[in-house]
Amino acid sequence: MLRKLIKRLTRSKNPNSRRYRMDMAKQICGHHVKYVTERRDDVEEVIGRSGGLNLRGDELLVFASADVLMRCRVADMQASELLSKDGVVITAPDLEHGGKVRTIIVYYVYYR
Repeated sequence: MLRKLIKRLTRSKNPNSRRYRMDMAKQICGHHVKYVTERRDDVEEVIGRSGGLNLRGDELLVFASADVLMRCRVADMQASELLSKDGVVITAPDLEHGGKVRTIIVYYVYYR
């Protein structure tokens, strides 16, 4: 318990820092994904269902619908959790799709 408290108090608060981005990636990594959406032309489309968020080296992978939906470097990503803590918004150059900057919303599976 003391270790968690110290880690929380010493966490970086600058969202543009490398340490903050790595902390956020570690925090969201391992969640099970209910579905993933992407906003295109002011319409939010579901692009994948049933998957997970994985951290491999310095890259974050969003896996859903038996496919890698997004692969990005942690140093280049911007991530923020939804206020409800039911998901995360990730904006980053997608290495899986030619480096195009994409914004996706990942919704977690809800467990009681």
